[in-house]
Amino acid sequence: MLSGHPGNVDMPETAAFPPLTAILLGLGDCLVDDADRLMPGAAQLLERLHGEKVPCAWIDELESETARRRSAALPDWVTGCNRLPGEAPWPSPASCWRALITLGATRLDGCLLVSGEPRLLQAALAAGLWTVGLASCGARAGLANVEWLALTPHARDLKRGKVTLELFKLGVHSVIDHLEELDSCLEDIGSRRAKGEKP
Repeated sequence: MLSGHPGNVDMPETAAFPPLTAILLGLGDCLVDDADRLMPGAAQLLERLHGEKVPCAWIDELESETARRRSAALPDWVTGCNRLPGEAPWPSPASCWRALITLGATRLDGCLLVSGEPRLLQAALAAGLWTVGLASCGARAGLANVEWLALTPHARDLKRGKVTLELFKLGVHSVIDHLEELDSCLEDIGSRRAKGEKP
C-alpha cells in the first residue's frame, strides 16, 4: 500500500480542488491507436499534465515489442509500466500499484486511472484509484479504424451507449467519450474529493 505525504502537485489556479497525486493512462486503449498514432486530445493532455507537474505513466499488458513501438509516439518523460512476466494479470491491482510506486506517488489519495479497458479499470478500482472510463475505446474494441468509420453515426452512438452502461456497472467513477472531455471529469472528481469522498 502507498502511504505518507503527497507530492505537491499544482492544479490550474482556477481550480479550488485538491491536487492530483498521479495519473495512469492506458497505452493502447487511451493514448495511442492501433496505427501507433496519438489519440485525439492525448498530446494536449500530456503537455498540460507535464506543465502542472502531475506525474503520469502509461500502463498496459502488451508484448514488449508492441509496447515499445506504441510508446514511441509519447514524450520521453512519460513513464511506462507494462505488466511484468509472472505479475498477476488484471484485474489484479499489482501493476497499478507498481506504476504508482515507479512514479514516486506516496499516497493513493488523488491517484487516477483513465482507460477504456474494463479489466484495467477493475484493477484500478481494486487498487483504490479514481477511474475514468473511455466509452469510445470500448465501443471500438475489435474494430479497425476503417470499420469504425464505416458505421453509421447512429450505430456508433448505440455502441458507445452500451459500453457506457457496462463501465458504470463495473463501478467506474466517470465515463467520457474521449480524452478531450477529461477536464469535466477532473473537476467532478476534484469536487467529490474536496467533500471527503473516497474512490
